[in-house]
Amino acid sequence: MTANWRHLPAPARPVAAATTAAVDAVRTHDEAALDEAAGDLAGLDPAHTGLILGTTVRLLLEDGHPDGLTADDIRDALASCVRAHPEAHPQVVLWLLAGALGVLDEDGMPAPKPDALARNAALLITDLLARRDLRPWLTAALTEIQHTQLND
Repeated sequence: MTANWRHLPAPARPVAAATTAAVDAVRTHDEAALDEAAGDLAGLDPAHTGLILGTTVRLLLEDGHPDGLTADDIRDALASCVRAHPEAHPQVVLWLLAGALGVLDEDGMPAPKPDALARNAALLITDLLARRDLRPWLTAALTEIQHTQLND
């Protein structure tokens, strides 16, 4: 899987590979593969993983709502994910959505565990993708991150 991402910077490759494996596992209903991929994601640098997955989620949300996002749109995204994936944890999915949109208020609230974040991120991304391919979205997220870092 990593070979498919050779064009990416080294820190992004394992995130892209594990995310791809996780989304594939969700789509094929392969719990063992999802456990492994989520474990791989959870074991990576949380700053890199969070930035890449959060940017991917934000881009998918923005694509689905080109006129702008409302609170109802976020509520619908949360509800859609939980309906499509009953194993999704609503509070973790909400945490991921808020983080992706830059409105997460972490004061006094402990972060979900890395494995819960990874697993629920895979469920959320799979739901937002519908049947679309993940590769262009991860590539777009990484391109945006690169541009942002170059301009800072």
